[in-house]
Amino acid sequence: MNIAPRLPLKLRGAKCLDLQGANLQGSLVRISMGSSEPAQPVPAASPSVATASLAKPLPARATMPSVDAMPSHPSRTAAASGAQGFFNAVRNLDFRRGKDGRGEFLVRLENSASAMDISAQGQKVIAKFFGTQLPDEWLNIMEVADFATPVTRIEAFRQGKDTRFELSINGAFDYRYDQAENLFIIQVDKKLPSTQVAKKYGGKPISLNFQNIPVRTVLQLIADFNNFNLVTTDTVNGNITLRLDGVPWEQALDVILKVKGLDKRLDNNILLVAPAEEIAAREKQQLENRTQVADLAPLETEYLQVNYAKASEVAALLSSEKTKLLSNRGAVSVDERTNIMVIKDTAEVLANVRRMLDMLDIPVKQVVIEARMVTIDDGFDEQLGVRWGVTKNDGHGNSTSGSIEGNDGSGNNDGGSTITRPNADDRLNVNLPVANAAGTIAFQVARLADGTLLDLELSALEKESKAEIIASPRVTTANQKPALIEQGTEIPYVESSSSGATSVTFKKAVLSLKVTPQITPDNRVILDLTVTQDTKGETVPTGTGDAVSINAQSITTQVLVDNGETLVLGGIYQQTIKNDISKVPLLGDIPGLGILFKKTVSENKKRELLIFVTPRIVADNL
Repeated sequence: MNIAPRLPLKLRGAKCLDLQGANLQGSLVRISMGSSEPAQPVPAASPSVATASLAKPLPARATMPSVDAMPSHPSRTAAASGAQGFFNAVRNLDFRRGKDGRGEFLVRLENSASAMDISAQGQKVIAKFFGTQLPDEWLNIMEVADFATPVTRIEAFRQGKDTRFELSINGAFDYRYDQAENLFIIQVDKKLPSTQVAKKYGGKPISLNFQNIPVRTVLQLIADFNNFNLVTTDTVNGNITLRLDGVPWEQALDVILKVKGLDKRLDNNILLVAPAEEIAAREKQQLENRTQVADLAPLETEYLQVNYAKASEVAALLSSEKTKLLSNRGAVSVDERTNIMVIKDTAEVLANVRRMLDMLDIPVKQVVIEARMVTIDDGFDEQLGVRWGVTKNDGHGNSTSGSIEGNDGSGNNDGGSTITRPNADDRLNVNLPVANAAGTIAFQVARLADGTLLDLELSALEKESKAEIIASPRVTTANQKPALIEQGTEIPYVESSSSGATSVTFKKAVLSLKVTPQITPDNRVILDLTVTQDTKGETVPTGTGDAVSINAQSITTQVLVDNGETLVLGGIYQQTIKNDISKVPLLGDIPGLGILFKKTVSENKKRELLIFVTPRIVADNL
């Protein structure tokens, strides 16, 4: 006779002692122990149960080593547990490949009265059988990699009076175990990648530790734990072995239902439990009944005014295959002139359409989008040039160099010689002036005794420029509706084909803003926008005539902006530093005097482009 280990359990006014494999003939054993009343055996096929009635609820505990039980007849079960301290023994071990490459480890014991704990530790599954003897013939290592399952090897250990099996696993895995009488089956499956989010369980934690307890009893314990009313169908039966410690009661209930193929429905505080197939079949039948009732319901006609949306778009939504809200007998038509929908369907469908229309037919928010393109130019230009020459009359009517206007009348008539006036472009030996000079200074450097004149002209330019150009397009549009505003010119240019024919086409050089706003629930704005500022550039000669180039400035981006906030979308910074020297070879390199034979140009230009955007949501009261 075996006594199955039990977790101490408080029952209402009674304590039970389960004796496996025993069939008691007596009906009453009187025990005088404090608050207990006579123990009453309850006849059953197997096992026998003795119930001790108590005067009040008290804790109880079954201590296995203290029970001295003798079997009424010899049996293999008794022989297996006859060893001192063991309540069960391993009879056989086996391994097989199951469905879809599942690994199944089979442990057959001498009887079903064994407590078991199974857990995963890293890449191993540990199964521990308490109070179970492991014969020497099974104390070995099973290499099972050839079965092509996630399990590669199984090791058996003796741990005091317990037996432990370690299953080595390759890769990610899921595991479970089933019990059929004295046969325990540990199943290991390859874990498939899942995109589902793990379910989060709530509720108070509960601890359950039972061997071969009826499923109905466990369900009743969970229902009592939560003050639920419990309803089960006749097909909910069978026993279960479980050990759960501090698990949320919802998770414990789901595990039990999953193991036994059951499902639940909770209606207020009534918990209904039945096989999953029965619940699915019942709900399917209810759905079919509702469908039949809907097919027989009378049709009604209703005229619905659409205020802010297009009635044709709403009608298309109602009759779409993906979001069809009308029944098979329903129909919808639209009066474009009045923006009214005419719907014919059952009263239930019409009520659903009205609710949908209340949610969708609302004013669409509007957004004012203002973009600013700011171009800042800052330049500095400095130039210095020189012109000088020598004029001399040789007495034969010849002269050298040219004329500087300020010195045309200079000369020497002493001795009867005359200095003639050459052309202005011929009087200068060195001509390195500043183009478009801001000013010039010319003077006669020297007049020699022989009538030779030395002329000098200095020209200089210093220019500083600052400019700020602001272009600010602005447009108003509805939420999620694209808008475009542009202003500028179209520049013509000639195109020629392979046949030699020519045609005139136009290309835009405009300031434009193209934007699609999206208002978020927290009153922020997502903008998909393109800002462009194209201007007319230089004229370029081509084979078919002159063509005008276009200076393009544009940005395309998506940004998230707070309502009324100004955001810098981007910018371009350019700086040009230029130093040019024009000089007479060799002479321009003479220290000191070289300045008379060279022209210098210094240029420093800065250009910066900044692009801003500011969205403003139009208030509903405007």
